[in-house]
Amino acid sequence: MDLELSGKRALVTGSTAGIGYAIARRLAAEGAEVVVNGRDAGRVDAACARLRADLPAARVSGHAADVANASGVASLLAACDSVDLLVNNFSLYVPRPFEDIDDAEWQHFFEANVMSGVRLARHYLPRMKAAGWGRVVFISSESGLNPPGDMVHYGMTKSAQLSISRGLAETCAGTGVTVNAVLPGPTRTEGVADFFAKLAAEQGVAVETVEREFFNRDRPSSLLRRFIEPAEVANLVAYVCSPLSSATNGAALRVDGGVVRSIG
Repeated sequence: MDLELSGKRALVTGSTAGIGYAIARRLAAEGAEVVVNGRDAGRVDAACARLRADLPAARVSGHAADVANASGVASLLAACDSVDLLVNNFSLYVPRPFEDIDDAEWQHFFEANVMSGVRLARHYLPRMKAAGWGRVVFISSESGLNPPGDMVHYGMTKSAQLSISRGLAETCAGTGVTVNAVLPGPTRTEGVADFFAKLAAEQGVAVETVEREFFNRDRPSSLLRRFIEPAEVANLVAYVCSPLSSATNGAALRVDGGVVRSIG
């Protein structure tokens, strides 16, 4: 299927690894010009080089900027003033008992996970509306619907993204611009793979055993019964970014492996 993304320009924040990299790769494979973003210049350059090696015809550029603060967003916008596709993927997560989360950490998570997307959308949306076409996608999480007890501040930001996404979509009625949220479930990013490999080594068992125990104990509602691959999330995001998805707007689209027990 041709997703009709050739000639479109995309910015994917937090795209040097994991879900963000998979999204950048899929959009580039579909013919979009992709701007890779991350906080470390070396990692941005490495991600761009990897994309070019995987996809020789890819049009890829990169800009290192920390979108967790206003100055970092300003730096990114100065280098990338206009895009057709904005994927707000950048996000922080740290397990922490609620009692140990101080005011500074609450504020930091809100700035990083919520305000990064707000600031970027505030800049790009008027330009998309003026052009009569555009796509904004917030990468939320099933934690936005099932707030985790060990990361209350993270869950809060993911719920906030859902509200912002729907509210922004309301402002785009009849413009040709859509705003949607995508909600991944437990995904096999590099960090997750390393964490479970370490656990398995410490316990002297196979990684598959540790992962199976995780789903039995911590994600028993999963219908997939395994970690989602980043490319599986990227497949949905690429469709949502496509002109073919014009009737999908203001939606919270789950790619969670069935973790959320809901028919809505």
